[in-house]
Amino acid sequence: MVSRGKADQQAARNARLSAALRENLKRRKAQARGRAEHATGEAASPPEAPAAQSKVPDFRRNRSRD
Repeated sequence: MVSRGKADQQAARNARLSAALRENLKRRKAQARGRAEHATGEAASPPEAPAAQSKVPDFRRNRSRD
């Protein structure tokens, strides 16, 4: 049988964990909102990746075949 002190400890632990889970969920939702806003902002600007890709050397064995 669980003593009363231990039951109080478990209840306090469950309350702490519940609060931590709520805070974690709020933080993750805020991060997801930020990423979504950031992604929509980047889609409007032109990408700069093709210029960087042209500088990469071609190390393929058979360069004439594509």
